[in-house]
Amino acid sequence: MSPGKQASESEAAPPIAAGARLESMRRRVRLSRLAVWTVIAASPVALAVAVASTPTTVEAAIPAKSTSVRTMAASADPEGYAQVFVSAWLRSSVDDATSAQARLAQALAPDVELPDPVAGAQSAPQSVTAVRSAQHADGQWSVTVAAQYADGSVRYYAVPVAVGGAGTSFAVTGAPGVVAGPARAEAAKSPYGVSVPDGALSSALTEFFATYLTGSGELDRYLAPGVTLSAVSPAPYTTVSVQQISAVEQAAASERVPTDGTTVRVLVQVEAQDAGGRWPLAYELTLRVRSGRWEVAALESEEPGEPGTARVGGVR
Repeated sequence: MSPGKQASESEAAPPIAAGARLESMRRRVRLSRLAVWTVIAASPVALAVAVASTPTTVEAAIPAKSTSVRTMAASADPEGYAQVFVSAWLRSSVDDATSAQARLAQALAPDVELPDPVAGAQSAPQSVTAVRSAQHADGQWSVTVAAQYADGSVRYYAVPVAVGGAGTSFAVTGAPGVVAGPARAEAAKSPYGVSVPDGALSSALTEFFATYLTGSGELDRYLAPGVTLSAVSPAPYTTVSVQQISAVEQAAASERVPTDGTTVRVLVQVEAQDAGGRWPLAYELTLRVRSGRWEVAALESEEPGEPGTARVGGVR
């Protein structure tokens, strides 16, 4: 064989070998996929074995791990634990360490000394509520708890809490400290700057709330097509009156009903009355014009997806 021919065949050999290796790899991948689908059809146990031996499992496990970490962080907030401790601690006394409240406080915080109140000096709080929590370091939290008393006074306590076991164990690590309450935030300017006079819109809302809160009549007649909303049951009030209506859009203040499809957002101040007195209430709604009349398209104060939520849907 001539040297030129030998050189030619020698140069061609590497591509041929590489192609053979590539084809062999492709064949193994196809066989692996076939094996996985076969065990999927066979049994869950076989599937677990196949997944464990498949290289792509490493990539699939990454999102699952991330989700687990986020869930753990969300469940680690010790607000409820601190709230229970402060409630028991304020209702206990060192002079009666065997009472139920004292034993509970000691179980939650064994190293924290019980208070020593003077008899009759101050009654136990009417309610205890966690209002704020902050994580200072890994597993170290500070929870602010508000205790409200019968005379209307409120006292705030900061409680140090340690969190362990991926959010499954808690411990109060020190005595609570009395702190100043949270500052009042500046409220944003209300978007409801248009005053709505008496007219078709106010009449529609008056009838809607009379039905929604007193149970008189059928609520569906006031709802836009596709909206689902149930009246409050049992009806909490005997009479309801609309006191004031403010809107975002100027169309809500029009003397005549606008064209079909016009949508406005309103804030409605309502006064409701029952046997116990009169109660000022407020609601945010979206209304839409159809066939020359206003209909409720959404009740914004309701939580999405919960019973009683007004949602816009298809044609009814």
